[in-house]
Amino acid sequence: MMLRRLSIDVVLRERRDAASDTSQSVASILGELSNGGEASLWDLARRFDGRDVGATLCIDRDELAASAARVEPGLLELLQRCKARISAFAEAQLACLTPLRFAVPGGHAGHDIAPVERVGCYAPSGRHPLPTSVLMTVVTARVAGVRCITLATPRPDATMLAAAHVAGADRVLACGGAHAIGALAFGIAVPRVDVVCGPGNAYVTEAKRQLSGHVGIDMLAGPSELIVIADANADPARVAADLLAQAEHDPLALPLLVTTDASVIQRVELELDRGLAMLPTRDVARAALSGRGGVLLCADFDEVVAACNAIAPEHLVCQSLEAERSAHRFAAYGALFTGKGGEVFGDYGVGPNHVLPTGGSARHTGGLSVFSFLRVRNWLPPDSVPPELRADTLDLARLEGLPGHTSAADLA
Repeated sequence: MMLRRLSIDVVLRERRDAASDTSQSVASILGELSNGGEASLWDLARRFDGRDVGATLCIDRDELAASAARVEPGLLELLQRCKARISAFAEAQLACLTPLRFAVPGGHAGHDIAPVERVGCYAPSGRHPLPTSVLMTVVTARVAGVRCITLATPRPDATMLAAAHVAGADRVLACGGAHAIGALAFGIAVPRVDVVCGPGNAYVTEAKRQLSGHVGIDMLAGPSELIVIADANADPARVAADLLAQAEHDPLALPLLVTTDASVIQRVELELDRGLAMLPTRDVARAALSGRGGVLLCADFDEVVAACNAIAPEHLVCQSLEAERSAHRFAAYGALFTGKGGEVFGDYGVGPNHVLPTGGSARHTGGLSVFSFLRVRNWLPPDSVPPELRADTLDLARLEGLPGHTSAADLA
């Protein structure tokens, strides 16, 4: 496996091009949905998801429970253990937030914290069922206190439906892609949601981008991204294993090796060849490694830091002694992995959420958490209006040329 030699500019340009390629198609799908409602959703589900005429689009709680009862007990117990770890971490996050009561001129002000009412969770299941994405999204929303949760997934097999039941979803929308995101946002076949969350392919991500504002979104979480920083002390087999684990998600995944040592590249390429030969998902992984993946050979560690901060990857893995010692210099990533555990344990529910920002959005947002579903609402009923507050309010209203504000302040 010969990794492409890349520059920061090439990585960023290819990522932008991948996003722009889907923009027009997604706009067309969302327009079709907005105009045609449930009839259009059925047409899109048949066209893109292979849904049969007469099949149900919305699977209710009773059917979710029945599906869970039919799966192997060992699978149910595995899902429940994963749920417990995700839930415990989300509860600890929730405990970090508290209401506020604060003395202000004339009385008190503060904030309370409330969940949104309705959330749509998206879980991919195109190539393989991904029950962990069901748990990561639905469980976290439930812990936050969300009342109504709809899960959308394109191929709701028994495993996905059992995961939806374990996680606590109210219903499953049996379709995927941009049309599923549109259905959640517009309230077609399912209750309209306040927030859409969860990872997906480029079409799902672009639909979230285009609908942001019409509906809240957690982040842009598209095809998987990984940077492994490696030095001469790194185990090339471990480096290759992390790259392959992300590459097998999607041909559009972005697996990158970043190093200052050219000999590391050769050793990792040999291990990639060995790993691909044994990997059942080799076709997808090879497409990602040769299509968007590659290696950045940097002159020094400062250039490594600059590259990682410019790319702002979903996953950042430090298999370099200097990277581990200087982890504080990395400013933008979805999740940082140090030590010997490997990124895969983050995928499978050690606790923190695996739904993470991609496409460079880690520069301004973090991963999915209970915070994604909470609103901080201010309250400020002053018991009285002291003279200095009234005078300042009048002066500021006049300064901004708003006489209605002046009149309102005079009457208080």
